[in-house]
Amino acid sequence: MSNSLTKTDVILIGAGIMSATLGTLLKELAPEWNIKVFEKLDKAGEESSNEWNNAGTGHAALCELNYTVQKPDGSVDISKAISINEQFQVSMQFWSYLVTHKLIHNPIDFIMPLPHMSMVQGQENVAFLKKRYEALSSNPLFQGMEFSEDPAKLKEWIPLIMQNRPTSEVIAATKIDTGTDVNFGALTRMLFDHLKTRNVDIKYKHSVDHIKRTSDGQWELKVRNLNTGAADRHKAKFVFIGGGGGSLHLLQKTGIPEGKHIGGFPVSGIFMVCNNPEVIEQHHAKVYGKAKVGAPPMSVPHLDTRYIDNKKSLLFGPFAGFSPRFLKTGSLFDLVTSVKPNNVFTMLAAGAKEMSLTKYLIQQVMLSKEQRMEELREFIPTAKSEDWDLVVAGQRVQVIKDTPDGKGKLQFGTEVITSSDGSIAALLGASPGASTAVHVMLEVINKCFPERMNEWEGKIKEMIPSYGQSLMNNPELLREIHTTTAKSLGLNKNEPVLK
Repeated sequence: MSNSLTKTDVILIGAGIMSATLGTLLKELAPEWNIKVFEKLDKAGEESSNEWNNAGTGHAALCELNYTVQKPDGSVDISKAISINEQFQVSMQFWSYLVTHKLIHNPIDFIMPLPHMSMVQGQENVAFLKKRYEALSSNPLFQGMEFSEDPAKLKEWIPLIMQNRPTSEVIAATKIDTGTDVNFGALTRMLFDHLKTRNVDIKYKHSVDHIKRTSDGQWELKVRNLNTGAADRHKAKFVFIGGGGGSLHLLQKTGIPEGKHIGGFPVSGIFMVCNNPEVIEQHHAKVYGKAKVGAPPMSVPHLDTRYIDNKKSLLFGPFAGFSPRFLKTGSLFDLVTSVKPNNVFTMLAAGAKEMSLTKYLIQQVMLSKEQRMEELREFIPTAKSEDWDLVVAGQRVQVIKDTPDGKGKLQFGTEVITSSDGSIAALLGASPGASTAVHVMLEVINKCFPERMNEWEGKIKEMIPSYGQSLMNNPELLREIHTTTAKSLGLNKNEPVLK
């Protein structure tokens, strides 16, 4: 190992959407800071951020039913949907700023306008969807949402789904035209291309093997060059661990008390991708259904129009899979080596509580292609096996932690763990992840650089005009932002024209 020690201001671990967003924000707020990025793979955005490894929905809670829970009294709680929608608006404003200031170009390469829909079957589910629609549509954030249970109207909205469907079937849907399809892989690559022009040192094929705190409160990393095997030492005042599923192991190596009693449970996804252009052309929306009982929220079935490499595609899924790896390119020992004396009881408690999830995952792993086709036919009655191929999506590591409700609770969401002095932060978890990256990274900046926030506030407001305000309570500002972002991101057109 080389004895050389390179000093820098900020180190970002992992070249995914989170590090890309944090690096871009910091370069705008503190252009003089030196930033280094270490990524194990040979390019940016190859794991969870990759367009084939995530759902690509601009998660604004327009169609995801798991963000609106029915309470015991029958009413629908929309607070989580409001919070996620507000967070997505923050991402849109930041992307709009980047395009307007020519820091990134061709927004058509990463964002497309696309209707977002929820679809349910059966009397009980239709009643729930109607209540959800009534609760959301009166809110300025969800303006323009429509509800219908009229088969003729649904045929207009979703011809492929309604084709050959029994007329006796009770079915309803909501539709909102302000939804988007986001290619987070393309956006990640754009942001890293921009960071390169700002003298950010990005090292691919470099693995962070160890992290330790030095006596002066900074962090020293041992980094191995995977091409040559040589290792170097790097020291930084601030470290962000944004390595997707790989973050948990690195967080454990830091030894910070905030990282103790946290475990991870990997869930992989499998999508079906349509290979028939005629079928692809008949559908133009993201349509989310209801999760099956016992299924994790990330397994909500959806039939999605996607734009990948400027080409329209159609995906259905996700089916859950299981692998002990924490990354698609990870090790089979990832799960086992993540169990430590401080989290073993947390993990065991979760195992005892989550029997229905375990049972669900086993059933999913055992499904044949034909059984998966049967699930697809609930969405597309006329679906033919030969028109669909299976694609393995990315790995997600769900966080397991102790909460006031008890030991070993499985968390479905995005978690930021920060040391008490704010010198290191790690991002764990899954959906809504990428869609709320800007909000989450502003949270990291707020927690880790509180002494700079007064100085930075003006610049943050220039990038995100709604910063510090609730858009729901400020419909005028919301309208203004919608107009600006739609114009700069090219979202005014209904059906995109591909290059």
